[in-house]
Amino acid sequence: MTDLVRLSGPRHARVPVHSVLRRIYLPRAADATASSMATYAIPLLVLATTDSASLTGIAFALEWVPRLCAFGLAGAAVDRLGATRVFRVAATARTAVTVTAALALASMDGGASRITVMLLAALSGILAEFSYVAAETVGAVASREAGDGAHRAQSVLLGIDQSSALAGPALGGVLLQWAGPGGMLTTIGCLSFLSAVLAPRIRRPQPSAAMPVTEGLRAGWSTLRSIPTLAWLVAGLTLSNLTSGTLQAAAPVIMVKELGHSSASVGLLWSAAAAASLIAVAICRYAIGKWGLWPVGSVSATAAALACLAVTQAHSYRSYLLLISTLMAGEAGMSIVLRTLRSRLIPPAAFGSTLSLTILILLLPFPLAGALVAVTPPHALGHVITVCAILQTVGLAIAFSRIRTDPVLRAPEPPVPTP
Repeated sequence: MTDLVRLSGPRHARVPVHSVLRRIYLPRAADATASSMATYAIPLLVLATTDSASLTGIAFALEWVPRLCAFGLAGAAVDRLGATRVFRVAATARTAVTVTAALALASMDGGASRITVMLLAALSGILAEFSYVAAETVGAVASREAGDGAHRAQSVLLGIDQSSALAGPALGGVLLQWAGPGGMLTTIGCLSFLSAVLAPRIRRPQPSAAMPVTEGLRAGWSTLRSIPTLAWLVAGLTLSNLTSGTLQAAAPVIMVKELGHSSASVGLLWSAAAAASLIAVAICRYAIGKWGLWPVGSVSATAAALACLAVTQAHSYRSYLLLISTLMAGEAGMSIVLRTLRSRLIPPAAFGSTLSLTILILLLPFPLAGALVAVTPPHALGHVITVCAILQTVGLAIAFSRIRTDPVLRAPEPPVPTP
């Protein structure tokens, strides 16, 4: 009997066998919802308390600058320590930050509370990017496990993100109105704690030797340059994000000051746009399987570009809502293409650093968009959006024309075998 026991070899910590829902999708949903609530609630708080378009733009930029600064560290940390550990630490830290802020705001008012909220935005932004990079790395595992159905796994992940974007603005607004900042922050803390508890345990490659952040970014840049298809797509989507970021930063000003609607209308706008994105995800999931990545991506890019070109001509809430929803639906389709290509083309050993770099590039336009809104008078925002829309159209046209001959994008996806 003793011999039989010894045949099992030395003891190692076993990785629990969980379903994809438990080890990937549930933690992603809790974390994304917490991030969405924090992202959309802060600009609305600033506009409601200051009635200043400039401060609203500055607040939007302040949310994104710390996130960008964290990306190099996040990618290197995931490559060295593993996605599970980084995800759990980031979620736990955000729980502590939000609960502490909720307790502090209960005894503050005026300028002190505003400073506290801005500091909270910066800290939560940094922690959100660590958890996001870790979650994306885990999501790549799901895509590789899915094999030829990688785009289906990415569609589920994108659907989770869009569902969180749908629930976040509405939930944050309701909690701010009926439970106050403390209630909203406590909810974010609870969701972050749930993320930490559900953090997935997956097997990972042998940890890489420690390298400076700059070396990690250089490694990611080298990998990105070696994959022209991915590089062109990232370039086109970066210009597209400049337009969508400008619209997101300007939406509170346009809705409240120009169209005369309430702050709650802004949350409804983005919730409706997220709903349109969910529908687009469901459609693109099957369209890619039938026609391939490039046709679906090019149609999505066309829809997004046309919506942005027309949005400056919108003079009613209904038309603005329709065009923004079309834009978000188009971006959802392009995101599926990008996520699928990332999971397929980036080598696993360099995935964390390359993913971090691509996300960094894609998010660079967002603080720039906030700065544009901050320095632009409300009546001139339409001209700025028009210029951004023209850049977006040209960038997407060039990107998709350069990658159209890649066989990875042209071939339809084989059907996923039934179990």
